[in-house]
Amino acid sequence: MAAPARGSEERSTAGQQNEYLQYSVVLEHLIGSKRQIKELNPSVMGGLPSPHKTEEQKMIERGMESCAFKATLACIGGFVLGGAFGVFTAGIDTNVGFDPKDPLKTPTAREVLRDMGQRGMSYAKNFAIVGAMFSCTECIIESHRGKSDWKNAVYSGCITGGAIGFRAGLKAGILGCGGFAAFSAAIEYYLR
Repeated sequence: MAAPARGSEERSTAGQQNEYLQYSVVLEHLIGSKRQIKELNPSVMGGLPSPHKTEEQKMIERGMESCAFKATLACIGGFVLGGAFGVFTAGIDTNVGFDPKDPLKTPTAREVLRDMGQRGMSYAKNFAIVGAMFSCTECIIESHRGKSDWKNAVYSGCITGGAIGFRAGLKAGILGCGGFAAFSAAIEYYLR
């Protein structure tokens, strides 16, 4: 009876060693020096393959990510939005076209349209300046910090608001800084 038990012990020991050998082979293959380095492209991982970018595409991408392009785009967008906002507010203002020297005179359509155009142009210039200042400072801060987070917008809002308010004095500059920074933080919180 002792002999069969000895043979079964040898078989079970050999089986355990074989299991350990198989396990170590698998480990060596998965994480050891025999591991194959695979290229992680989207087609292998289940995504759509993307072709390599040409030099022209890379150049255009760099240009569109530059601070000058972003500031110009914000300036143009601010001009258009400000002009539309100015014309809209002039349209609902009951005093557009009235002459303060002669309040009983009814304004002509030409006078009303001229006042609407002047207000639209004034708003357009102001929005364009604010948009360009904010976008440019945000891009510069983001480039300097090397991070793209909500703090960039808050710092940029403070700089822009402070610069605009500083024309009216130190207190107005501080209030402008705080107001623009708070508004920028609220917008970033809402959008992210």
